[in-house]
Amino acid sequence: MKIGQGTRGPAVEDIQQRLQLMGFLDAADVDGIFGERTAEAVDAFCCTHGCGDSSAMSRGEVTDKVWAALVDATYNLGDRTLYLRMPYFHGHDVLELQQALGALGFFCGTEDGIFGAHTEDALRKFQLNLGLPSDGIAGAYTFAAIHNLEHSWVGKGAHHKTGPLGFARAADVLERNALCLFGADEFTRSVASRVSNLAFATNPSSKIVSAEMLSVKPDDDMLLVQISTEAADDATPTVTFVDDETLSKGLSGAIGMARARAPQRVRVVFPETTWEEAGFERSAQHFAITLLDALCQVL
Repeated sequence: MKIGQGTRGPAVEDIQQRLQLMGFLDAADVDGIFGERTAEAVDAFCCTHGCGDSSAMSRGEVTDKVWAALVDATYNLGDRTLYLRMPYFHGHDVLELQQALGALGFFCGTEDGIFGAHTEDALRKFQLNLGLPSDGIAGAYTFAAIHNLEHSWVGKGAHHKTGPLGFARAADVLERNALCLFGADEFTRSVASRVSNLAFATNPSSKIVSAEMLSVKPDDDMLLVQISTEAADDATPTVTFVDDETLSKGLSGAIGMARARAPQRVRVVFPETTWEEAGFERSAQHFAITLLDALCQVL
């Protein structure tokens, strides 16, 4: 994509509205016509945010890179659900979240607008402190809690430094244990993929992967973790999810039994595909976080 002077239409108006929202254009300049004033505003935005092409021929143009930066810069806290994933969420809303958590005493490390492992850890501690589900997913309830506390964080900086990540998967367990997760339907495959994604987002050297990411056949040392929504009548050590605490305890016994077999295999059964009336995506993400943390606690 490349939009420059002389272009007209809704795309230009969208660009102008974003520039106006950030103070680079006046409301009167939002007319859907890419003129000199819009080009100057694009240049000013690129200078401030370190994007765009430095060549004279490309100045004042909106390329794919500039557009992505414009979108990132105009996300506000609450516009989208945030959680740890690869590629990382990044943008102004993530920065606002980091600033709020830091000022409230839950330091995220560098306030860089990137939702990484430190931000997730701080978010989970914040949620736990407020009695919310501590899943590291910033959604409606978490945003409401943060907005209710605006008087405590708006305009204030982070007031303490971070320590080591507190959750088990931050240890070297991710790179010491080879696991392959798989499911038989859309929901369980999504959970498996999200576990792999979370593990890699926390530690790029992770050996915890989903079956979709495997390029070679698993060897005998790899633990196979089947995710299911139904129990099966076979000899596979099986754990049925009830809550976080019983899941880790059940996995401990099941993995111990699986280690004595070939192939090493356990089954985790989630009795439903919906968590607290959440939709498909958030339910899958919540179960993935819960499963990964339970596995890491055991391993």
